[in-house]
Amino acid sequence: MSGAVTIENGFAGIDAGAWLVGRGQPTAFRGAAVRRRRKGWLVRDRAALDLVETTDRAWCADATRPFLTHIPCAAPLAAISSKVLVAPAAARTGADLVKVVPMSTRAALCTTFFATDWAVMATASRTVRLSVADGETLAVRPEAVVAWTGNRPTGFVRRLGVWDILLPRLPRDLMLHFHGPCVVWAEGARDARLASRVARPFTGRSYGV
Repeated sequence: MSGAVTIENGFAGIDAGAWLVGRGQPTAFRGAAVRRRRKGWLVRDRAALDLVETTDRAWCADATRPFLTHIPCAAPLAAISSKVLVAPAAARTGADLVKVVPMSTRAALCTTFFATDWAVMATASRTVRLSVADGETLAVRPEAVVAWTGNRPTGFVRRLGVWDILLPRLPRDLMLHFHGPCVVWAEGARDARLASRVARPFTGRSYGV
């Protein structure tokens, strides 16, 4: 085992050790927290996760993703890299890009794989654990996926046009299909079109909603 974790008041507390943490973590620590270089020529999740060695107690939390989910790795786990808050560094077995759009790597999901111990995920809303039996299929919006066990999901759209491949937007009816047996953790989805309107900077003009 690579150490236990304590979740309290939205913080994940860890002891001395080597950890994979989200960017900007840990939030607070005693002793020292030294960032180490992640070795390897092609480290897919390098932009999302840092390697940190702590000498004493440390705490991780993300103000923009206040809901924490502890997932034990009883089976090999695939976790969305950007939603990993903290996990034992030794538990990681690799990372890859999971295609969201069929026949395209655009908007692919950067995914980190864990084989042992556990991972704490930080999300913007509460998560749900969904079990999928052998022979069943579960459809989940790509932005809502947190983690899963079992086979990789497949992207699915009812009708994929040429513009869906060429334009920088995702198809509106895009879903990820998980084929059982597997377990999927998902958080609440959001309307990307509404989010883009809210995030638009003020330029002196009025925009309709």
